[in-house]
Amino acid sequence: MNVQRKIRASRAAMFGSFFLMATTLSAPAHAETMLGALAKAYAANPTLNAQRATLRVTDENLPQALAGYRPTVNASGTASVARTDTRYPGSRSTETLYPSSFGIQIDQNIFDGNRTRNSVRAAESQVLGGREQLRNTEQSVLLNGVAAYMNVLRDTAVLNLQRNNVEVLEEQLRQTEDRFGVGEVTRTDVAQAEAQLASSRADQTVAEANLRTSIAIYRQYIGETPRKLGPGTSAERHLPKSLEQAIRIGLAEHPAIIAALHGVDVAEFQVKVVESALYPQLGVSAGLTRSFDSSSTRDSVVTSGTIVAQLRVPIYEGGLVYSQTRQAKQQAGQQRLQVDITRDQVQQAVVSAWANLEAAKQRIAAAQAAVAANEIALSGTREEAKVGQRTTLDVLNAQQTLLSSRVSLVTAQRDRIVASYEVLNAIGRLSAEGLALKVARYDARRHFEQVKGKWIGTTTPDGR
Repeated sequence: MNVQRKIRASRAAMFGSFFLMATTLSAPAHAETMLGALAKAYAANPTLNAQRATLRVTDENLPQALAGYRPTVNASGTASVARTDTRYPGSRSTETLYPSSFGIQIDQNIFDGNRTRNSVRAAESQVLGGREQLRNTEQSVLLNGVAAYMNVLRDTAVLNLQRNNVEVLEEQLRQTEDRFGVGEVTRTDVAQAEAQLASSRADQTVAEANLRTSIAIYRQYIGETPRKLGPGTSAERHLPKSLEQAIRIGLAEHPAIIAALHGVDVAEFQVKVVESALYPQLGVSAGLTRSFDSSSTRDSVVTSGTIVAQLRVPIYEGGLVYSQTRQAKQQAGQQRLQVDITRDQVQQAVVSAWANLEAAKQRIAAAQAAVAANEIALSGTREEAKVGQRTTLDVLNAQQTLLSSRVSLVTAQRDRIVASYEVLNAIGRLSAEGLALKVARYDARRHFEQVKGKWIGTTTPDGR
């Protein structure tokens, strides 16, 4: 009996790896891996690509701000017909003129109260903040991809367990009917076996529906329907050694916090941009105009050029700019408070994810022990039922208890892997680079470098 128990305990321990092995034992060498799936999500996920496009839109804020340093050039032209009819006593004179002109004017800002300077600095901070928002979106997409991958594995394993349970209960019903036929059990035992089988078939239907839902979510985040999935891989090797260290890293590196800090910079520069309307404005304009007056008898050409320096000193504008400045300062204060809120959110996320990871580890150990014990209990209950010491209901209950413990083990194994990536996400280190995904990295600086110095052109760097 001790030997049998050791064998069964060994089987229970091996079952701890069932969840990770369930879809790989029959999978070919080219089975999809978790990192391979995440690479596909990184390359083609619509949410991530949309955020990349948003950053490219933000990149254009810098050349727009730099335009304040550059001259504006305008050309103009006119063409008209003028007819003059003059009457004298006894005579009449008619003259038709064709006046026309063209000109060019250049305006150059000299000093605008540092409006352009601060607008440029604000635009640079917006770009840097946008890059951090992109990093945060990348983290969310990869975490969703991990959850989708593990959900398919979990629901596949649960469905296999439910199908196996239906087969066991079908055999249990057949044996109970045989025993009823020879008078060993009552009709009640048969009804109990039938009821348990019907319930198990309903559970199998639910498991099938859950798997279809997980497959749809997988397709949403990864971009294709899962076929053969390899085992899930934990991110625990990438994690800090302690919760305290994880919190320090999260508060220092999480992209949401860094983006909020850049948001403070933008808000403070915006205060200076608004204040610039209270300062003197100095600019220079230069123009060249050539006018033509043509008629049937004469032609005249007049050329004129001007250079004008303009100084504008605001005295009072009704209090509008003062109010806008106060408003901008309040917005900057609000953004500073948002940094504190984000820090608290990151710290809470780190603590929560760390606790979930530790709890999942403990649940796995408990579930493995439960599976081992319930396998022994089911085997013993079946033997006792053969000699009349246990009822059919006892056997059915033992079977369901074992099934529940196996499902709990599968769920705990899934939760441990997902929780490890949740911790990595909470500390701000869940990225394609950190996971060493085999995919071409998106360079957020490339588009910025292509457009920041452009003076002219409406074609985007990708040719649109």
